[in-house]
Amino acid sequence: MASPSRRLQTKPVITCFKSVLLIYTFIFWITGVILLAVGIWGKVSLENYFSLLNEKATNVPFVLIGTGTVIILLGTFGCFATCRASAWMLKLYAMFLTLIFLVELVAAIVGFVFRHEIKNSFKNNYEKTIKQYNSTGDYRSDAVDKIQNTLHCCGVTDYRDWKDTNYYLEKGFPKSCCKLENCSPQRDADKVNNEGCFIKVMTIIESEMGVVAGISFGVACFQLIGIFLAYCLSRAITNNQYEIV
Repeated sequence: MASPSRRLQTKPVITCFKSVLLIYTFIFWITGVILLAVGIWGKVSLENYFSLLNEKATNVPFVLIGTGTVIILLGTFGCFATCRASAWMLKLYAMFLTLIFLVELVAAIVGFVFRHEIKNSFKNNYEKTIKQYNSTGDYRSDAVDKIQNTLHCCGVTDYRDWKDTNYYLEKGFPKSCCKLENCSPQRDADKVNNEGCFIKVMTIIESEMGVVAGISFGVACFQLIGIFLAYCLSRAITNNQYEIV
């Protein structure tokens, strides 16, 4: 058992660790709120792009929302564990932080490795949707219209991608290809946007996903600090048999 003098000497160190860990936990809790907000924003703003990827890609915003929620709950638990100065709760907190860090690391690696497949998946689905445009009235046709209206583009590479589709042969270009907001579908190329959508969409996705990736990477690295602080405080409490009066 540690001597009283040693406990008195160690008490300021533990108090310092507690203060720093509380500040960290609060910031960590805020990052959970940020991830939750980014996930909701991605669901609302990037839903059209995700819908033209594979089925798994549509779950990305939900993953961010879920991760943000878990971090908020975990941050609350970490704050409680720190205030209680409970060694076993701090160890559990550090273990949870480690698990989340590993999951985020694996997700980042998988996303980086398969980034080219994401581009190919989007292009293939866009081409397929154009060929089957409004044949079933599914959500992907609506996504194509929203993208073309927002980015003022037409087709995958350019407007000519529509010319071998049944929709064009029957009705001409869709309204979302028109340069004028309220124009009716026309077959004349000078009345539609000539630029294709693929390059524009990829630029936006890479830009927006770069923001998401940067925030996620920052949160993951930030967790290493929490793991270190929680472990050090837990060890100090255990080794010196520190008790709150």
